[in-house]
Amino acid sequence: MVIRNFFIVILVCLAFSSCRKDFFAESGPGQLSFSNDSILFDTVFTTIGSATKKFVVYNNNNNPVTIETIRLAQDNPSDIYRINVDGMPIEQSQNIKLTPNDSLFLFIEVTINPNNQNTPFLVNNQLEFTTNGKTQLIDLVAFGQNANFYRPSDNLFIADKDTINFRYYSISQNTTWTNEKPHVFYGNVIVEPNATLTIEEGAQIYCHANSGLFIGNPILGTNNDGGTLNVNGSLGNEVVFQGDRLEDWYQDAPGQWSQIWLCAGSKNSTINYAIIRNGTVGIKADTLGNSSEPTLKVSNTIIENMSDIGLFAQGSYVTGYNNLIRNCGRYNLVLNIGGRYQFDHCTFANYYNYGSRNTPILLINNYYEDVNENIQLRPLTQANFTNCIIDGSAAHEIELQNNSNSKFNYIFDHCLIKLHPDSSISNLNQTNSIKVNSSSSIFINTQKQDFQLSDNSIAIDAGKASLMNNALSIDILGNSRYGNPDIGAFEKVD
Repeated sequence: MVIRNFFIVILVCLAFSSCRKDFFAESGPGQLSFSNDSILFDTVFTTIGSATKKFVVYNNNNNPVTIETIRLAQDNPSDIYRINVDGMPIEQSQNIKLTPNDSLFLFIEVTINPNNQNTPFLVNNQLEFTTNGKTQLIDLVAFGQNANFYRPSDNLFIADKDTINFRYYSISQNTTWTNEKPHVFYGNVIVEPNATLTIEEGAQIYCHANSGLFIGNPILGTNNDGGTLNVNGSLGNEVVFQGDRLEDWYQDAPGQWSQIWLCAGSKNSTINYAIIRNGTVGIKADTLGNSSEPTLKVSNTIIENMSDIGLFAQGSYVTGYNNLIRNCGRYNLVLNIGGRYQFDHCTFANYYNYGSRNTPILLINNYYEDVNENIQLRPLTQANFTNCIIDGSAAHEIELQNNSNSKFNYIFDHCLIKLHPDSSISNLNQTNSIKVNSSSSIFINTQKQDFQLSDNSIAIDAGKASLMNNALSIDILGNSRYGNPDIGAFEKVD
């Protein structure tokens, strides 16, 4: 939140400063024109180079123009700004001739040195163009952000007399991440067995391409015992997991990083008030919990814009309430190869617009086919959905894969479910649930990804009142539930 508010102030200042006389997007006779009157780099993590910005210089005159010099107006210690002018370093950019209506391309990058500030800080300079003895200036503006960086190192394991080098950043003892500075992954971060990672409210986690957070060590197999994640966000100070590309285009682009993976053997993880966005898989719970405590408790959390799956559980014990899982490339929720599950007041909505989707929101099964093409059974002891919405752009949003030789216990209790009227699931196990084949009357605006309830939503007051307890007495936004609650993560407020 501090970063966002800081940007608002700076951008307002830039809006006013762009009217200054030394900015020339368009110019007078004999002068240059530019594609922009300033070049802005959003958050740039210290020591990590920025994306490359393209900047174009135009000669819109009817006569040739000679650019005597292109240089940085201020000192440029440690080459913070690096500028290439039509393939040449800026230092060699002298006496460049532009014919009428010709153009010149500049490519600009920035790398910012760390300092002792926790909040974003401004690093600026100016590009100075001298033409016919006249000077024109273009502002260079970058926001630096110090961060905690997690880079992989070699980790050697012996397996069947072979040595395996598994590169990752290791957390081998109980560790707490605060919200003072962002946490940036450049590779996988692994919480080793018997260690606990606690993440405090408001912490920001940025993951580079193919990076992820593993709880437990997947390479240890059956020797992997333990590993715990506790995400302790709060309303308005959520813990955010996202990619490390901060340009506007990437704000809702899926597939930018890997996943949060609760590996086999991890235990007792909790995620409360988190936002997990723009990865491949939001959370993968690939583990069996003990008989008394879930592998994962997830609450008041948004999982969004995953290129593959929102929450992927395999033979796990997972409970969740007040969660919104939306817009995933394949499934929002997969309960695979059995397990035990309870979801209350969750909204599973999928209007994914980054490609076509031919899979439903929810998949439940109790078996798998091994490498020898043999069917292996895994009992589904419980998959209970109460006061949940399952709705999306597909005609049919549930797939049940049941092998009758194993347990397949599920129920939809006071839920709103998108099913095609010709669905083959004619005997869906449900109690007082609403089956719909049109989504027009449920949410405020699916195109704008607003999945709060519309004024005339059929989910209003349609929930199961006896489900209410202290945790469920408020919705994901902190609004009180009273009387007959609404179905889903959001309570309608007049």
